[in-house]
Amino acid sequence: AAWRAPEERAALALASAGGLIAVAAADGVLRTVLPGVWTVPACLACAIALLSVRGTWLPGTVRRGLLWSSATVQALAVAWALPLVLLTLFGPAGWAAHAWSGAPSDARDAVTVSAPWTSGTESAPLVLAAVAAVLALTFRSGALRPFAPSGALLLAWSATLPLPAIAQLPYAAALLTHGALTVALPAAAAYTSTTVDRSPTAGRRAPLLPTTALCLALLGSLHLVALALASEAATLAVLGTLTAVFASAAALRKGTHIRAVATATALAYATALACATGVSLDWRPQHIALLVLVVPAVAAVLAPRFGDRATTVSAEITGAVAGLLAIDLATAELPVLALVLALCGVIAAGTAVREDRRRVGHAAAVLFVLAAWVRLAAWEVGAPEAYTLPVTVPALLLGYARRSRDAEASSWTAYGPGLSVTLLPSLLAVWGDANWLRPLLLGSAALAVTLLGVRHRLRAPLVLGGATLILVALHELAPYIAQAMGAVPRWAPPALAGLLLLTLGATYEQRLRDARRVRDVLGRMR
Repeated sequence: AAWRAPEERAALALASAGGLIAVAAADGVLRTVLPGVWTVPACLACAIALLSVRGTWLPGTVRRGLLWSSATVQALAVAWALPLVLLTLFGPAGWAAHAWSGAPSDARDAVTVSAPWTSGTESAPLVLAAVAAVLALTFRSGALRPFAPSGALLLAWSATLPLPAIAQLPYAAALLTHGALTVALPAAAAYTSTTVDRSPTAGRRAPLLPTTALCLALLGSLHLVALALASEAATLAVLGTLTAVFASAAALRKGTHIRAVATATALAYATALACATGVSLDWRPQHIALLVLVVPAVAAVLAPRFGDRATTVSAEITGAVAGLLAIDLATAELPVLALVLALCGVIAAGTAVREDRRRVGHAAAVLFVLAAWVRLAAWEVGAPEAYTLPVTVPALLLGYARRSRDAEASSWTAYGPGLSVTLLPSLLAVWGDANWLRPLLLGSAALAVTLLGVRHRLRAPLVLGGATLILVALHELAPYIAQAMGAVPRWAPPALAGLLLLTLGATYEQRLRDARRVRDVLGRMR
């Protein structure tokens, strides 16, 4: 066996080289007879013919060598056809810079917006179709069996893609052709997923074929949208059709990744359709935002009805992204932005009603607060209390509800955030306010909060209210203190400071006991 291995490798290499030489020789003869566009298909036919050499008189090593040489020629033929496929696939993206400028004359003009046509490759679809047929018919067993159908589907789709441009079909016919192909792929993905799941021999790699069909459907839909950007009517029709197609694909199959991806794609195209419809109606961006909000509303209604977690999450994420887009579109006008934020808060609150989505209620509260703040900014309201009180009151009510359910809950957790939101901004405003009304109202409120903290033995209201009351009192007494300090002799402040230190030193033990008593009292509070 030791001396046979190098001999077998040499035989395999010689057989592969012999197959390649035979194809090259046939190519040299065919170039003198056929036009240049048919040379590659002819060479491919010769390479495919090598696969038919299966005589029992040939050693197995020679047959494997011919197989490798045929595969090499087929790979080179696919590489030769690839530039035309890429031009057809990505060429229409150039319409993004010339959207709705007018329909082109034919399919070739539609794909050559930013790149020239690659002449001499018109036989590429035939090459790709032939290799797809080889994959589908040759690898029916063996290690490559799970991958061969997916590869054949990819090559067949690539072969179909450039056909309208090669035939120079009218623009409308090209849209219909690509549309039919895109409509067929999601249905094929759902059908093959159902077939694979029911197959008793389905293995770990079995879902590869429906996944490939779904990826090609997504790629083809993007290509179709780019192709339709040349015309306003075509864009609206294509976006509406794609929304319906992917929604139908999501309804055909339940409990798989096919449904989750199709649902998210349908909602994404519905968002694009809403934006395109608003632009078509000459609406301003902030008014288009109201139309876009239909998508998150629909997603919030449908999400709990899907029955599987993956589809529900994909719908909710896509709806949230559409909501963010609506908010971004509405930023040009503050009143409309406030309305959009409030509507997003309503959608989030409706989602939070579900038992498994209680945490979305926090997002709903934030959206409602932002809506109120934006509305106040639109009214040119500058008082900070107008912004903080709508937050403080619900926060204190929630804190009271929590303390009612759990008497051991800390007052800092229950009441600290709500009190801080109003007391701290108002305190900062007091230090820059020369009027007397705000200090009076803030001092009264701080006194009431302090007394409530003492009455109910709550640490957070006592500390926050007392600190605010002291600082407000210092702010109000500061002018009089400064005036009094200017009237007394210069030696009086150092003397008073020394007297204070002597008093503290003489009563140090008593002050220490008082501090410990205050600490114990605060420690027993909640």
